[in-house]
Amino acid sequence: MAMGTVQGAGVVVTGAGGGIGAALARRFAAGGARVVVNDLDPARIEPLAREIGGFAVAGDASGILDAAREALDGTVDVYCANAGLASPGDVFADEEVWAAAWDVNVMAHVRAARALLPDWLERGGGRFVTTASAAGLLTMIGAAPYSVTKHGAVAFAEWLSLTYRHRGIKVHAICPQGVRTDMLTAAGSAGELVLAPGAIEPEAVADALFDAMDAERFLVLPHPEVAGYYQARAADPDRWMGNMNKLQQKWEASGA
Repeated sequence: MAMGTVQGAGVVVTGAGGGIGAALARRFAAGGARVVVNDLDPARIEPLAREIGGFAVAGDASGILDAAREALDGTVDVYCANAGLASPGDVFADEEVWAAAWDVNVMAHVRAARALLPDWLERGGGRFVTTASAAGLLTMIGAAPYSVTKHGAVAFAEWLSLTYRHRGIKVHAICPQGVRTDMLTAAGSAGELVLAPGAIEPEAVADALFDAMDAERFLVLPHPEVAGYYQARAADPDRWMGNMNKLQQKWEASGA
């Protein structure tokens, strides 16, 4: 999908109140797409909608597709499941933290796919974009709920792709490391140690997605080095986990 081919497409971007979501919305709009931006807080998306000539639909990402379709004259061509929770904590994090991470980072994607697939399969086309994380391919110290649910997000995106690609459904999983957003700030000292040194701007993530759409490539890696880490993890899991445990020990020694 080259830049010009999004012309006229109906696009929904959840979690578009800032960061990666806002960057994706601007990039699609620049290509001529009709864009619905979503966030829980209408004040975070209404200025963006005016800026890009799009539509603001506030509310929980799991329940906005009917309103988004109405804004887009009935048709959603591209759905960007971008809303997410950082959810730091270890195995002892409260049940509510685990449940919220699962609901936003995985089940919101499942609900969107349920709502979108009947029309997409009938039309023979549609594009589902998951904003996951390198943590979904690897892991992230100090963030068990986030790491586990981002693995779930990637797994669901993989399942969608392998199940429906022959029926015209395109799926992409965006898996960046550090991105200069509020979520990076929320990652705290672990984020400062692991993610901040190589952090990129949200616009670079949007660029990487459009490159992947051009190439019809499932994995979107704004940090190309993640591919090497992913290969190393698969080739020698024990060595990889040993190195990650050293990073964990360094983080603990820093007074985390």
